[in-house]
Amino acid sequence: MYDISGLVWGHTVADHWIENHKRDSWRRQAKSSGYRARSAFKLLQIQEKFKLIRDNDVVLDVGCHPGGWAQVAVELVGDDGVVIGVDLEPCQPVEGAILLVGDITESVTQDRVLSELDGRDINTIVSDISPDITGNWDIDQAVAMTLVADVLDFSLDLLCKGGSFTTKIFQGVGIEELITAIKPYFSDVRRFSPMASRNSSSEVYLVCRNYMPWVKRDVTIRSTYETLLDVKLNPEETDTDQQVYTSFKLRRKK
Repeated sequence: MYDISGLVWGHTVADHWIENHKRDSWRRQAKSSGYRARSAFKLLQIQEKFKLIRDNDVVLDVGCHPGGWAQVAVELVGDDGVVIGVDLEPCQPVEGAILLVGDITESVTQDRVLSELDGRDINTIVSDISPDITGNWDIDQAVAMTLVADVLDFSLDLLCKGGSFTTKIFQGVGIEELITAIKPYFSDVRRFSPMASRNSSSEVYLVCRNYMPWVKRDVTIRSTYETLLDVKLNPEETDTDQQVYTSFKLRRKK
């Protein structure tokens, strides 16, 4: 007699996943609406609540594959708006959008974005970017947080006064420190969970509104975030010489 228990278990799990996939109402809605992914509804729900993207805006879409957010952004900015998408993976063209393939943290890709902007300020930055998942939660979380910081360190100076930045983050270690590092540059920073996010997902979207370009930035957001995180994770090493973040700089706590 053959031992088929593993095969039966695997078959059952696979069938369960497929059935859930088919029952995903957001995925069905995306398909019927012409969007490439259910994630399009996440941006639509963020837009419905916060009104981030307006007619004629310039939008930078970071982590644009497979193109669902770019589709939504094109609809929102209208014929005279500009949508520039960037992703490591190539995706099918989106009519009305400029889609670039490259790493947003590398200078060659950043130069291409600057070239496409041609001196125009960005009104809205949206990012559904995720790092390559290793399966090690601590590592994946750390990489995700620093990736958000890196994206902001490049794009913040390109954002117009009053502009917005929205990014996917994951609940866990480092999220409060990242928010603290970002808060000084926007008058309103809050977390939001779209209905289109899976119930089992730890993802949440950080919505930052009304960029204040006059706030001085002496250090990068990433270095600020990493300093704050180090203070949290290694308090015994920083009790007597702790660095505390203010709106303008890192200063020694007396």
